[in-house]
Amino acid sequence: MALSLCAATTPGLAQTDEAVKIGVLFGFTGPIESLTPPMANSAELAFEEISDSGQFLGGKTIEPVRADSTCTDAGAATAAAERLVTSDNVVAILGADCSGVTIAVANNVAVPKGIALVSPSATSPALSTIDDDGLFFRTSPSDARQGKVLASVIRERGYDAIAITYTKNDYGKGLSESLQAGFEELGGTVTLHTAHEDGKADYTAEVAELAEAGGDLLVVLGYAGQGGIGIIRAALDTGAFEIFGLADGMHDQKLLDDIKADGNDLTGSFGTVPGNEEEGADAFKEIYAAAAGDGLGTFTGESYDAAALLALAMQKGGEATSEAIAANMIAVANAPGEKILPGELGKALEILAAGGEVDYVGATNVELVGPGEASGSYREYEARDNEFKTVRFR
Repeated sequence: MALSLCAATTPGLAQTDEAVKIGVLFGFTGPIESLTPPMANSAELAFEEISDSGQFLGGKTIEPVRADSTCTDAGAATAAAERLVTSDNVVAILGADCSGVTIAVANNVAVPKGIALVSPSATSPALSTIDDDGLFFRTSPSDARQGKVLASVIRERGYDAIAITYTKNDYGKGLSESLQAGFEELGGTVTLHTAHEDGKADYTAEVAELAEAGGDLLVVLGYAGQGGIGIIRAALDTGAFEIFGLADGMHDQKLLDDIKADGNDLTGSFGTVPGNEEEGADAFKEIYAAAAGDGLGTFTGESYDAAALLALAMQKGGEATSEAIAANMIAVANAPGEKILPGELGKALEILAAGGEVDYVGATNVELVGPGEASGSYREYEARDNEFKTVRFR
């Protein structure tokens, strides 16, 4: 999104022009690039709804400024965040997306410069304990919980022994450790717990090691556009495994389409992804379909909610600053107050402007606990007829 540069001001001070700039720092290139466009569109849908209402901070509008986190290159993500703050003069950053780059951006840019950072998809447990000065929030729940939920799903499906391979980064490490601990607590056995590198042309050796270790199921905790699909392809080609356990990073329609194009399918493979079945989820689907048509995907609801909460926190604080966001984020996300669903952001802004309270429910039934953590719920899914079908919510 090409935007003119404006003179840099001290980060955190209220902007004086009508447009309040907010960075949208997602992996527009890299292993989750197929997931990113709907996420960005969802966030910008909330910003557009807020701007069109005419109720935001006396009539101001929000101007999103996109930047590429790459998802995997911490240096590139840090540089992109630096440009958002010093050149584009954003008051806050929606992002980053993947956990490793989010940690880097928080440590190297957001916290030192006093910029609020709200991620819709960084799920590593390591983010729960970073020294963030109260500036970091996320609308997706920690993998400390997802690992336990996935462990329960696997055990309930009758698997006693599993092998785990995970992408070698903060996301993969945290989720895999949580899964292993949860699975073993439930009486299961992990035959092998090992990392894989992304970007390799061939994963035959990794799959051979996993198969030799044994197990009823191979759990692949990676990215659908990177090593995750490479592991699955090698497993299917060699006949080592036919059914796979998956998580949020693998929940991508492109994965199913690419495997089908190979002449295989993932029927029966299953996993977990953040999601819920409350009325806010239905309301979000309706407004997203009206604005963007098809394309609703992983972390889209969380992206809309992150954008909405940024604006509502500023409205409650009465100014477009990171200080206002940090001070008011939990208040607008939680009770007490009037419950707010997607499509009702103008109403929420009006209530806050009049000194009232709101309880933002949003698309994902948002509830912030602890240091800006989302309590969250999960959708159990299964591959059938080349689609990920919902089994239940947990």
